[in-house]
Amino acid sequence: MDKDKALVVFQDKKIRRIWHDNQWFFSVIDVVQALTDSPTPRQYWGKVKDREFAKLELSPIWVQLKLPSSDGKYYETDCANTKSLFRIIQSIPSKKAEPFKLWLAQVGYERVEEIENPELAQERMKELYEQKGYSKSWIDKRLRGIAVRQDLTDEWKKRGIHSHEDFAILTSEISKATFGMTPAEYKKFKGLTKENLRDHMRDLELIFTMLGEASTAELERVKDPHRVKEHKKVSRAGGSVAKKARRDLEKRTKRPVMSKENYHDEPEKEKRKRLPELER
Repeated sequence: MDKDKALVVFQDKKIRRIWHDNQWFFSVIDVVQALTDSPTPRQYWGKVKDREFAKLELSPIWVQLKLPSSDGKYYETDCANTKSLFRIIQSIPSKKAEPFKLWLAQVGYERVEEIENPELAQERMKELYEQKGYSKSWIDKRLRGIAVRQDLTDEWKKRGIHSHEDFAILTSEISKATFGMTPAEYKKFKGLTKENLRDHMRDLELIFTMLGEASTAELERVKDPHRVKEHKKVSRAGGSVAKKARRDLEKRTKRPVMSKENYHDEPEKEKRKRLPELER
């Protein structure tokens, strides 16, 4: 699941979620914080569990799923689906309860709509990027990159790769082979911290990222690896295809593909380049 899709916002409060068992599961602690503004939502949720569930000897209506934390690592976190969250919300006195229920029903239903009609997901994503000021050309490449990425992760899953950690390891192998940098190193190169790296890539960076991942997916189908060591070898080979193409382009243009600039810096730079021309 794309990290952007796995994070939603209710009244400026971020709610982590994960697609599990064909439905959305939301972080209960994040929901508690959004409803109560408690500085210690974990402790607040602990008291709710003791008061409403343990004492009544009710079976837990939540499950523990791995969600990303602020340190970038994944931890087991209490999560609940939409139906269970409605039950939990009833146990939390808050003026925000009713608007949260409406919001929850909407974000839960949107995913069901997107499964029935995948084009809706693309349209919603296009609208989001347009609101952020991205060009249509860039958005088309970004969406195509997401499709290529999904194809690659599907190939990995078919061959026994399922954990976020393994996905990250293999992605790093492709990135190192393609650009000579891991995603973490690339973010540092661009001066990013928590931002999504691909949302700050320029067109050519996105294109070579796609080439590396598409090549890896094709090699996965041909080589059919089943051990992590073999997958890493295939990932490096896929990235090498993109590296050769990148180096050939750089040799011909005498310009590097990788740039420290973020995508949103580019329009202003182009304006400044054209300013003398416009003033003539």
